[in-house]
Amino acid sequence: MSSIKLFESKQIRSFWNDTAQKWYFSVQDVLEVLTNSIDVKQYIKKMLSRDEILKSNWGTICTLVEMEAADGKKRKIQASDTKGLLRIVQSIPLRMTESM
Repeated sequence: MSSIKLFESKQIRSFWNDTAQKWYFSVQDVLEVLTNSIDVKQYIKKMLSRDEILKSNWGTICTLVEMEAADGKKRKIQASDTKGLLRIVQSIPLRMTESM
């Protein structure tokens, strides 16, 4: 079951996993909302270069989940459950607005 959540009128793609009984959220969408980053993919690369522990656990924290992209097509994107998102949020510098 896919769904769109709104946070301050910005969309965050989400997916309910029946087997795991938990929600997964688009990492890219969450970081875009929290950081106002222009290029979220570059932001993630920079964030991983600053936090070696996060980088080494990225494959465990994030999983590929099929969600609808902006063009309406289904694509596998990096997603994380609530626990994983909290770990990712810990790596965002205090100055949350960063233009890249």
